[in-house]
Amino acid sequence: MHGHGHGPAAPASRRVTLLLAWLLGPIAALTVAGVLLLHPWGEAGPGTSSFASGTPVHGTITTATSGPCLAAGQVHVGDETDPDAKPCLTATITLTDGPAEGHAIEVTVPVEPSTPRFGAGDDVVLAYNGGPGTDPASYQLVDFQRGVPLAALAGLFALAVVVLGRRRGLAALGALVLSFVVLVGFVLPAILAGQNPLLVAIAGAGLIMFVALYLTHGLSARTSVAVLGTLVSLALIGALSAIFSAAASLTGLDESTTTLIGALGESIDARGLLLAGIVIGALGVLDDVTVTQTSAVWELRRANPALGWRDLYAAGLRIGRDHVGSAVNTLVMAYAGAALPVMLYSSLSGVGLGSILGSQDVAQEIVRTLVGSIGIIAAVPVTTALAALIASREPSSHSSHTGAHQSRSVTPA
Repeated sequence: MHGHGHGPAAPASRRVTLLLAWLLGPIAALTVAGVLLLHPWGEAGPGTSSFASGTPVHGTITTATSGPCLAAGQVHVGDETDPDAKPCLTATITLTDGPAEGHAIEVTVPVEPSTPRFGAGDDVVLAYNGGPGTDPASYQLVDFQRGVPLAALAGLFALAVVVLGRRRGLAALGALVLSFVVLVGFVLPAILAGQNPLLVAIAGAGLIMFVALYLTHGLSARTSVAVLGTLVSLALIGALSAIFSAAASLTGLDESTTTLIGALGESIDARGLLLAGIVIGALGVLDDVTVTQTSAVWELRRANPALGWRDLYAAGLRIGRDHVGSAVNTLVMAYAGAALPVMLYSSLSGVGLGSILGSQDVAQEIVRTLVGSIGIIAAVPVTTALAALIASREPSSHSSHTGAHQSRSVTPA
């Protein structure tokens, strides 16, 4: 009598698990195969000599003074200054590593609107060109050191995730680390080795999706539904981005991509790189939407086991409409913030709004934003429908406990 609460439901649960495994197994295998085939095993990447400005060396500014720029060997005499002379910063820097660790050098840099404002006490990074270690001409002052504040912020982030998420938070941090490993260890080397950026992004995004979702949320039908919903939406985003980037004649040759091609000294598929960025950029928001929708449907099923798949779908979709509005706004604001300097520069040019929106840099952000938003919108009904179909066929913990309790109450003493 104890098995009556689980009897009919257990085979249905097994059928659901087998169906999801049948759907996702080949996709996971193709993803792994794609990563293995596209990874540049043993291939030497492009030379970085033209890209690197020197070996990073750290130091601390002990004194910093401003004055007119002087030519090599020129000495400033008296109070006579050229009103047209450009100002320069002369900094005495004590090197904290490198070939002349502990030695102090004097470096002069022009003060321009586009250069950082250095001062005494700043921890800085210099580019060492390989010359004599004590020669100031061997160094160029390039940037601030940011390791300590970034590490502190990362620690604060990790603490907040663990405090709120506990074991699930630890799993999420592990998934985040593995996602960066995929990006740095596969996506970047494969693109630099000349592989098709879109194919690399699809394989990398698929691997990140499987690892991140299953590691964070566990092996379950609920997670598998989120994976399926994410896959469908990513496929739609990839197709739409390819169609509309070609229709809009987007080249992908923005300033950063042009600089990259010039540094590599060889051709790279700039449009493919744009499409790859769209796919990878949308993945994080899609994960959020699909996981939220599947969790909502499963909780609705748990609260009311009598709900059929149509009722679950209708209720889940109502939740999804609220979620998709905020998710799309988040995506639009994120891309708008990233493109803000470009939009400001375009506005200052004095041309009309149509010309600004049609420019390469702004148009690609529009395509990126709208295609990603369409994928998010599509993820809600697709994921909700899949979740409702699967959840309605899974055994309800509430009904199972009820059935077991009723079975025990009628068992003869």
